[in-house]
Amino acid sequence: MKRSSFVLVAVLMCALVSSTACQVSSREFDRSPLPEAAAPPYLCGHIPQRAVELMTGVSNPLVRGHFDLSYPKDLDDGSCAIYQRDGNQLEVLQIDLTPGGYTERIEEQLKAGALPLPEIVPGAIGYYFKPADGEDGEAYAMLVRGKAELNIQLERGVAGRDNAADVLALMKLIAPRLITDAGAPSASAGPSSSKRSS
Repeated sequence: MKRSSFVLVAVLMCALVSSTACQVSSREFDRSPLPEAAAPPYLCGHIPQRAVELMTGVSNPLVRGHFDLSYPKDLDDGSCAIYQRDGNQLEVLQIDLTPGGYTERIEEQLKAGALPLPEIVPGAIGYYFKPADGEDGEAYAMLVRGKAELNIQLERGVAGRDNAADVLALMKLIAPRLITDAGAPSASAGPSSSKRSS
């Protein structure tokens, strides 16, 4: 009798675990496109939180980093690392702004099959792509203008979303805020401040 009770409890526990696992794996995420205009709240001072939550499926993420836009033109730098809040707190998104960009790297990636970025910031060149063998919705984008280089690394995207389109959309939102024509004075301007000043 005790043995049969134990077996019954074990079967019920397995069924409960399986159903919970099924619910987690089939959980629906918002698959609407990223916003076309950046709006607060911002992560690391410049990254729209709503866009990050859509593309990673992580609400209220852990965030580390900041951007220093006080340097002369093309020498700004900084980073923003975004993590899941629960479990192992895995990194889902990394954004880096560094001086020392090289257009040769962009051209190499374009020759290797990456897609060219449209003109987001005047005089900039860039690419974006999703690896064919990616298992976690990875997608990447890079934009170079002068010596400024902006990288987006989506390490864990939402299944069912167009992850490459997400990094493209995020680049459109943040590049005009982080790579500008006038350097630091324009850094606080809104996302539409991508026009070349005369």
